[in-house]
This record gives sequence, C-alpha cells and structure tokens, in this order.
Amino acid sequence: MLPSQTYVNISFFQPHAFLMIGIPGHEAVHGWISIPFSSMYTVALTGNCLILLAVRKTPSLHQPMYYFLSMLALTDVGLTLSTLPTTLAVLWFDHRLIGFNACLVQMFFLHSFSVVESSVLLAMSFDRFVAISNPLRYATVLTNNVIIRIGMAIVARAALSLFPGPFLLKRLNFCPNKILLSHSFCFHPDVMRRACADITINIFYGLYVVLSTGGIDSLFIILSYILILHIILGLASPRERIQAFNTCVSHILAVFVFFIPGITMSMIHRFGRHLSPIAHALVAYVYLMVPPVLNPIIYSVKSKPIREAMLRMLKRKGQD
Repeated sequence: MLPSQTYVNISFFQPHAFLMIGIPGHEAVHGWISIPFSSMYTVALTGNCLILLAVRKTPSLHQPMYYFLSMLALTDVGLTLSTLPTTLAVLWFDHRLIGFNACLVQMFFLHSFSVVESSVLLAMSFDRFVAISNPLRYATVLTNNVIIRIGMAIVARAALSLFPGPFLLKRLNFCPNKILLSHSFCFHPDVMRRACADITINIFYGLYVVLSTGGIDSLFIILSYILILHIILGLASPRERIQAFNTCVSHILAVFVFFIPGITMSMIHRFGRHLSPIAHALVAYVYLMVPPVLNPIIYSVKSKPIREAMLRMLKRKGQD
C-alpha cells in the first residue's frame, strides 16, 4: 500500500504511484488466471520471434511481403513486452504499484506499438495492392530502400502522435483518493480519468490520435481492398481469382483481429461506462494480447513458405 500522507493546502498533486488491478473481483484466483495469461504471452513471443528468425534465415523469404510481416511480428513482440511485466507482476506476486513516471512511459510505448501495428497493416494492404495490380513491377516498386523508408515513416508517425500524451497528463492535477487504475497496465483514457481537473484537452487529443491513425488507416485499408476486389473480379479465370484472393486472406484476418477489438475497446471507454469493470478489463486484454497470439498462427497456417521456414527453425533448434 502507499504510505499515508497528509494532504493539506495542496493546490497541485501528482501521485507517486498508481495501484493496478488484474481481473476485478477475481483477485483470489489470480494465480490460476495467470496460467492462461502466461501461456498467451509465451505463444506470442515464441511465434513472433520464430517468424523473425524464419524471414532472416531464409533467403527465399527476402521479399517485400515477408519484410512487412517481419515488421508486424516485431511490433507484436513490442506490444507484448509493453504489458507483460506489470500484468504478470499483478497476477503472480500481487505487486500492484507502478510509479507515476513509469506509468507514463508504459503508456507511451503501449499506444505507440498499437499505432505502429495499425500503420504496418496499412502498409501490408498497399503491398497486396501492388502485388495484384502490377505483379511484374512488384519488386521494382517495393525495393528495399522503399520498405526501409516506409518503416521509418511508420515509427516517426507513432512517436510524433504519442509524444504529447505524457506531457498533457503531467500538467493535470490528480485526486489523492483516485489512484486505482482499471487494468494491470497504464492506458491513456484510464489514467486521465484519475485527474481532478478539466481533461477536455486530453479527451480531444485522444480522439485525434485514434482518428488520425487507426481511423485513417482502416479507411485506406478498406479502399485498398475495394480496388483489389475490382482487380480480382476482372481476372479471366476463376482459378486466377482464387489464387489472387488467397494471397490476401492472412492479411484480412490480421486486420479483423486487430481492428475489431480496438474499435470495441474505444467504444466501451467512451460510451460503456455503465458496464462492469470486468467487461472493460477483458476487452482491453483481448485487444492487447490476442493479435500478437493469433498473427503468427494465422500466417503459419495460411502461408506455406512461412510455415515451412518456421518448422525448419524449430528442427534446427531441436538438433542444437
């Protein structure tokens, strides 16, 4: 618990730490709940690291599509590591304190990786559009230099979008009796509502980030697939249509896995305050943990080159 303090004549207050929570109302069984959480973290880290190793060690995978997949896997590793320390600390050891500045740092990286993932999925839709609309120029359009520039632009976009967030929170006056967070990690809408001050700027900032990143990205992804569908329907033979569409299935599933929980969580935080705390917690965990778990599974099942390369990595590790 936090040491007792006397709050007398304080005009501006920031807590030394926040108290995190695991699954609200189920603290007595956190030990059991930690088992599926630990398993999901293990699957996410193992699967995405295997993809990174497979692409790096397999020359035939040194193509734009798999470079973007590596970006997605690396982002999922970062997103997983953003929440793993505090979530497992709460579930395993009931260590619920997180320092104020540490909370802001975690919040920055958590939201940054989310923005990066959204941007990578948009870049992957562009990759599929180029591959289907102009396959003969695919390698000349998406050169290594172009891919590196896209990656740098994605990182810069996320950093610039999320950079003001911690500073907008540090200017707020917080309530001494409102230090209990709703999750086992620091989430911007959750942290800002602990303040005893006008958070209008923070609300508009959060809305701006959501619309200018995930909102725009989702619209461009939909537009790209409208164009892709138009091209596929224009192909002569049904076999060519099926082959072209099959190259997009993994990406479409990854888009649904990321954006549907993300949209659900945004709607709940803005319009679902009447819902139980456990509903808020579960939706947040699904949004942050399910995509890193499912993406490697989706691509290993739907992409034969990735599946074979990952199996080779596992056999090589087994022989070592």
